[in-house]
Amino acid sequence: MENLSDIRTVRTVMEKHGVSFSKALGQNFIINPSVCPKMADLCGTDENTGVIEIGGGVGVLTNELCKRSKKVVCVELDTRLLPVLADTLSEYDNFECVNADIMKIDLHELIREKFGDMRVVVCANLPYYITSPILTMLLEGHYPIDSITVMVQKEAADRLCTPVGSRDSGAITVCTNYFSTAKQLFNVSRGSFMPAPNVDSTVIKLDVRKEPAVKVDEKKFFRMVRAAFAQRRKTLVNSLSSGLSLSKDELYAILDQAGIDRNVRPEKLTMEELAAICNLLP
Repeated sequence: MENLSDIRTVRTVMEKHGVSFSKALGQNFIINPSVCPKMADLCGTDENTGVIEIGGGVGVLTNELCKRSKKVVCVELDTRLLPVLADTLSEYDNFECVNADIMKIDLHELIREKFGDMRVVVCANLPYYITSPILTMLLEGHYPIDSITVMVQKEAADRLCTPVGSRDSGAITVCTNYFSTAKQLFNVSRGSFMPAPNVDSTVIKLDVRKEPAVKVDEKKFFRMVRAAFAQRRKTLVNSLSSGLSLSKDELYAILDQAGIDRNVRPEKLTMEELAAICNLLP
């Protein structure tokens, strides 16, 4: 079905199936006709690639992905949207919708079952309220995914794509940079959606690294990172002392050995410095 970014078409389709927007699920459907073709072009898919989409809405992005990909599997939580997607994407035999919560589904099994040996990428317009949990899950899960192209709140995009060690960096920045190389592709104004959110958005792409950015004990590293950034106003020593139950003297000794200022704050540390600290932790 064409013109899925036309506001009248969207309303007609939703009324036909008795569906309304769900604020609880963060649903804002794209009505700017240039956004989804651009996302689909830049996400890295082609006729030999499979795509996982998270949340299909009325199918506006899905439609563009189906045109360019070997197979598209949409993981959609909202059961009300299943007949909508079946309607708007009925012309495609390379589309499948799975009614599930992306945070609870066995994604390794889904990829094996739906894509086999196919190259796989993720492309989605993510609900703002669950952006970080979804990206963390996708990255930490070590799934056979080449890249993740998503639309997120602009402020989140800045935090995800900023270098580790810069003022805006946080635990999610470290996670993103540890597992991938991140870049912002293009901005999307709030008027590109129905209903319009109160913020602007940005499309970002995370190219998943074949090997992590640094060599560390991964579980220990992210336990340390989460403790470090749990209380941003505190120094690293104070945060780790409370978060990891280590004495300040132990932590001062570790920082001295790593050649790092004792009064450093977590957001000032580079990926290499974080790794050096982790590798010295008991």
